[in-house]
Amino acid sequence: MNSSLLHVNGTFSCPAEPQSIIIPIFLILVFLGGFILNSASLWIFCFRIPRWNSGMILQFHLALSDVMVTPAAPFMAIYYSLGSHWPFGPFLCQLKVFLLSTHLYSSIYFLMLISVHRYVAVVHYSRVSRMKRKEFVHKLCLGVWFFLFIKGTAFFFVLETSQVGNHTKCLSIYQDQLTSVYFIMNFVLLVPGFLVPFAISVTCYSLLVSSVSKMKTNTLKGKVIKTKSLKMIAVCMSIFVACFTPLHVARTLGVVVKRFFPSSCALLTQVESAYYISWTLAGANCCLDPLLYCFGSEKFNESFKSSLNRIGFRFHRPAAPRGRDSTSQSMTTRAGTTALQEA
Repeated sequence: MNSSLLHVNGTFSCPAEPQSIIIPIFLILVFLGGFILNSASLWIFCFRIPRWNSGMILQFHLALSDVMVTPAAPFMAIYYSLGSHWPFGPFLCQLKVFLLSTHLYSSIYFLMLISVHRYVAVVHYSRVSRMKRKEFVHKLCLGVWFFLFIKGTAFFFVLETSQVGNHTKCLSIYQDQLTSVYFIMNFVLLVPGFLVPFAISVTCYSLLVSSVSKMKTNTLKGKVIKTKSLKMIAVCMSIFVACFTPLHVARTLGVVVKRFFPSSCALLTQVESAYYISWTLAGANCCLDPLLYCFGSEKFNESFKSSLNRIGFRFHRPAAPRGRDSTSQSMTTRAGTTALQEA
């Protein structure tokens, strides 16, 4: 058995290693930036845009999910800075678990719904769909929050703090009594919480790219709309790949190593570090989501620019070219353009 194992409560366990100070610093910067950007986005949605369409409703709930996780960031940073020691008591640990879980999967689900909505609005612009109805989208968002609240509440009561040596652990791979719980929980969340939404988003955006690529861009408006749409797709896929994928890979590796190779202390330490870093990357989606609002909603973009103009920043629109800008496009292209603007 590995000589670095510690004898704890009659069993042998790997000792937790302190993490780099860079992790909590970067974590605070990421969540602070996300809080500022999404608070500004919520202000624009609530006070600068009087009438929302169904796409804006989804974007509003995504911004709300990004803001709600901010209170957990300082506690996480202090936890990492103290060598993975939780001094705040069991309630705040459980609250942190609730906030992190609810934020992570609400972000994933709302990004998936935004991709479905955009696909329906553009590719099937002439069809009647519930995704275009504000009442249905409102109910859908409430259903998502209700489901996530139930899930988060279950985690709240199951994932408690543990005493490991001289340290109190919170949501840690070193909580030996929760090894089986973490293992089961990971795979229960992995498929419906990440793989399925990711597959749906990839499918919707692939079909959307195919549709948008057929749009004629011999007018300034067509070029702008096509460019913004492709940027929005790139941002959304980047969030899934760069922010959410590392977390689920690191967490899966962590529970597998802990379950089947519990005495591999060096490997466990590396996986733990990767897991903490992946949470920081996952938090970076809070900073990237506002780009979706700018690319996905012309009303939000205009309100954002108008708000900046009020505080001294100036934006000048390029003059539209003269001549007929619609005769060169088919009815399908015009309808698709309209759908892209309103989605």
